[in-house]
Amino acid sequence: MKLLYQSHSPYARKVLVAAHEMGLAGQLEVIHHETSPTLRNEEVFALNPLGKVPVLICDDQTVLFDSSVICEYLDGLQQGLKLFPASSAQRFIALRNQAVAMGIADAGIAVRWETDRRPEAVRWAPLREGYRQKIVAACDFLEATVEQDREPDIGDIALATALSWIAFRQVYDFEVGRPRLQSWYRQMSMRPSMMATPFEGDTVDEAPVAYPISGASDALALA
Repeated sequence: MKLLYQSHSPYARKVLVAAHEMGLAGQLEVIHHETSPTLRNEEVFALNPLGKVPVLICDDQTVLFDSSVICEYLDGLQQGLKLFPASSAQRFIALRNQAVAMGIADAGIAVRWETDRRPEAVRWAPLREGYRQKIVAACDFLEATVEQDREPDIGDIALATALSWIAFRQVYDFEVGRPRLQSWYRQMSMRPSMMATPFEGDTVDEAPVAYPISGASDALALA
């Protein structure tokens, strides 16, 4: 299988961390692609009409996109502990947490547009603060609800990768004043799947670049 990836995308990293947790990382050929709303990557658009990564090209050449769809597909291939729980109660908590994580990542990206990426003359501080408050509220919710000391599910993986991106881009210091979330996050960060897939790179809005990530079957060390 081929995974079109971006080494500084919270959504792409979510897929790769999940693949490590499932024991499937060695079955993926990981290819880095730069994408941006201001940069049309023709190779990505040819596979995903939204022009985004991650994109998974399956062994039968079926093309899947969106991190949640790809993760659920991969979970169906593995025989170990499922990241998408079978129990209805556990499943919907996991899916809820995944949704919170994706919302945090979306809001964080919006904050960056209004802080760094949009031309300074057209940045709108009230919009930036509105998105930042979404992150604050989500982290307060997680402080009250995050579950410690258990095997992670897809919600945990989505949250860990979204929060790690918030830290990577210095969008918001979510650990301050949240001891439960801090403890949970630091435990998740020490998992081999997280340590093998660190973020790297800056946002690129110029010519697209595609290159294989060396050692993809051997821990996918991206740093």
